[in-house]
Amino acid sequence: MSGMSDSSRRPEAVSVWRAPGMPALLATTALGFAGFAALMPVAPLWARHIGADEAGAGLVNAVLMVATVAFQTGVPWALRTLGWRTTFVAGLILLGAPSAFFALATTLPAVLALSAVRGAGFAVLTVCGASAVAHLVAPSHRGRAIGAYGLAIALPQVVLVPGAPLIAEHVGFGAVFAIGAVPIVAVPFAAILGARVDRAAPDDDEPDAGRVGLRTVLALAVPAVVLLAVTTPGGALITFAAQLPYPPLVATIGLLALTGIAAFARWLAGGLADRYGPYRFMWPLLLLSAAALCAVAWAAGGGAPFALIAGMFLVGIAYGALQNLTLVASFAAVPNRMRDTASTVWNIGFDAGTGLGSLAVGFIAAGTSFGTAFLVTAALSLAVAAFIGLRYARAIGRARRAPAN
Repeated sequence: MSGMSDSSRRPEAVSVWRAPGMPALLATTALGFAGFAALMPVAPLWARHIGADEAGAGLVNAVLMVATVAFQTGVPWALRTLGWRTTFVAGLILLGAPSAFFALATTLPAVLALSAVRGAGFAVLTVCGASAVAHLVAPSHRGRAIGAYGLAIALPQVVLVPGAPLIAEHVGFGAVFAIGAVPIVAVPFAAILGARVDRAAPDDDEPDAGRVGLRTVLALAVPAVVLLAVTTPGGALITFAAQLPYPPLVATIGLLALTGIAAFARWLAGGLADRYGPYRFMWPLLLLSAAALCAVAWAAGGGAPFALIAGMFLVGIAYGALQNLTLVASFAAVPNRMRDTASTVWNIGFDAGTGLGSLAVGFIAAGTSFGTAFLVTAALSLAVAAFIGLRYARAIGRARRAPAN
């Protein structure tokens, strides 16, 4: 399988944090995701505050993610047509500016419209951020760069996803809406970064740079399947942890354990991917996820709060590390001119898996129980682990049988 065998090269120690363009990327990412994370839990609360029912509040983030996935497909075209600087700056404005108008949105359609605009901006931020790593850093150090990028994504979410509702309750919705507008502060960083990538990526102007053929689709399918297998339970846990039969404090600790260790694991996996390649770690992490989800399923049936927290912690290890490893594998699977396409496919897979987790687990739980629903996600992780493990073993076997040059 192309790209499946792991490299044995050991890259020399280089600080990806100070690589040209990386400080601007990390600042843009942290500020952009701060605005995104602040409104994820609070925009639905605002919908309830202005009179929407539970279904209406649930539509807020659903519209946000549908718009994100829809607009992600057009970001590579925008980058080729408008350039990186214009596209990136426009995306941050679309993500941040609507937050200033939420206080004036007193009907559900108005809130949904603002969420859709934010989704378009978030699509640009996610695709451009991931793709910029591949433009700025050599492949030998890309895993560590993706780890740094992952920390810039995760740290604002670890603070603001649980913290923003408390700010809304004790300070007011206006304070959260101000934080939601923070992506606009990142515009100067995005302009600097976009100009640098525009100068550094002449190969993206080739006529076939945006053409996605069957070979490209197949090359990106394997990491996409792995990503789907871990973001489905991850999205389900983030959505439904508070609905399991435990006090709110247990769910809060579990979510902090999941998101906190995911941030660390995503960073740590970068160095391992650079040193050993990404594929050898995928199937063990999926097995870990499957075992942890069994613990979560037992806890969902009233087993023990410790089992829920421990299970979410272990799922978080796989959830964070596999985000890094699958993105490294996606970039390695295609030529350099397809970096923006690889980033788009990866981000669509991530967001689609997150949405699928909420939808599928909710549907199964409604007909059976949360315990059964999480066992189904464990079976998905186990099946994909077997698939990846067999492919990796075959690739290693072929490499050993190949004649030496």
